[in-house]
Amino acid sequence: MSCGRASIYRAARRYGVSWLAIAQANGITDPNRVLVGQTLIIPAAGTVVVDAGILPVPAAPAPIVGVGKEIVVDLSDSRTYAYEDGVLVRNVLSSMGRAATPTVIGSFAIQRKYVSSDMSGPGYYLSGVPYAMYFYQGYAIHGTFWHSNFGQPMSHGCVNLPTPEAEWFFNWAPVGTPVNVQY
Repeated sequence: MSCGRASIYRAARRYGVSWLAIAQANGITDPNRVLVGQTLIIPAAGTVVVDAGILPVPAAPAPIVGVGKEIVVDLSDSRTYAYEDGVLVRNVLSSMGRAATPTVIGSFAIQRKYVSSDMSGPGYYLSGVPYAMYFYQGYAIHGTFWHSNFGQPMSHGCVNLPTPEAEWFFNWAPVGTPVNVQY
């Protein structure tokens, strides 16, 4: 793939591959320094990243609200960020919706929270999904015990976090906390 407006994150989203896998396949150590016109090797979806610790975490997006607690879900880098009074207090690699079932984009708020929630939709039923925080209709930020492919699109639109991280966000964010989902 040749990058027009250079963005390893957009390429990852477009091809359903984690940005870490693309960076590793191309020997990229700074994902923010992909050159316009640079040709990238796109590995197969599900490629396992080895020694991802050598890659830096992308620069955090700016908080939207800046006052109180807020969560920013950034689809471009597959991360979920927690801010308190404009200060980044936590971020975690996450999995968002697949191309056929994308995560909604916009400004929302946590509407309801459940320590455990049953979730279902066309072709799936999950019992006991941990630490679910619903922010728009059936869309939630929640823990995930059925996969560990964080950084890759895996969900039916929800924001999947490792369960210990979901627990942290669940305990930290009260109902009403703003949730901004963006590219």
